[in-house]
Parts: sequence; structure tokens; C-alpha cells
Amino acid sequence: MSKFHSNYMITMKDFVKEGKTILHQATQEVMIPPSEEDKEMLICMLNFLINSQDPVLARKYKLRAGVGLSANQIGVNKRMFAAYLTDEKGKKHEYTLINPKIVSHSVSFIYLPQGEGCLSVNRDIEGFVPRYERIKVKGYTISGKEIIVKLSGYPSIVIQHEIDHLDGIMFYDRINRENPFKLPENTKSLSF
Repeated sequence: MSKFHSNYMITMKDFVKEGKTILHQATQEVMIPPSEEDKEMLICMLNFLINSQDPVLARKYKLRAGVGLSANQIGVNKRMFAAYLTDEKGKKHEYTLINPKIVSHSVSFIYLPQGEGCLSVNRDIEGFVPRYERIKVKGYTISGKEIIVKLSGYPSIVIQHEIDHLDGIMFYDRINRENPFKLPENTKSLSF
């Protein structure tokens, strides 16, 4: 049985740091319907994100604030993630997705001018990460129901970052190696 049950509190000691093999390989699909263990783990992951954004809890437990968390970041080779964020219009988004797959995307790109960060990376990495402006993602909910989610703007960036994790891709793998601030045509900045 996994230690990541719904009553377990994930802290920074649970995170796998960059360079570890599990972060650079594609994760394994999760059986549908998900097991109770998988459901509990997703709840645990979502709770970490909520706790990490609470200033009192974050200070008390020394949590770095996060908006997304993939299972392989806590050492579990499963294709699932949790996300908890506020978009550029102030709307809250909460996702626990299993076996997510991008089924369509825009031709236009966006990027965060301040760059992206990652709970598995303990250093600043300069450069722009181009992401699709809009995506359509197919996956399964925590109850095993198939859903399609349409995302744009900041939620689209966060979900692409997490799906990349599940595919063994780190955000800095998408930064232009020759010129970290070079962007593809048809790319605009996303600002809050």
C-alpha cells in the first residue's frame, strides 16, 4: 500500500529532484476505474497544492507553492496529476486527471514572461517556454468517468506542464537551447 493516502500530508521531502530517472521517462497508464489507492493518492496530491498555497501552512511546513503535481514527482510511476490554480481572470480551477492526453491544440502559442518553475527543480532557469494557447484534453476523473476539458491561457500552460511531466519532459527541455528567449512565430505573452 502507498504511503500517499488521503490523510498523509505531502511535504517537500517527498519530491523527486531533477536528474532522477523517473522524471525523464513516460509514466504508465492507470487502470480504469482507478483503485481506491490511486484515488487516495490523487486527493493527497491535490491537498498538497491547496496547502502549499495557504500562507500559514506553507510557512509552518516549509512548502513551496505549487499549482500542479504529477505522480512521478513524488516517485510514483503513474499517469495522473492534480492541479489547483487561479487563472488570469481570477477564476479557480481544480483538476485531478488520470491518463490525460492532448487531443487537439491551437496553432498559436503563449508563454509566461517570468518563465516557468517546477517543484522538482531547486534552481532558477531563465528562458521562455512556448505552450499552446488552447488545448483540448481527454482523460478520466477520479471516479473513472471519461471527460474532455477545453483550456486556454494559464490553465492551458499548467496542464501542458503536467502532461509533459507524465511524458518524461521537463519544462526546460522546451526552452530554445541556442537562445533561451527566442520564441516561435505566433506567440504572445500571458500576463496576469
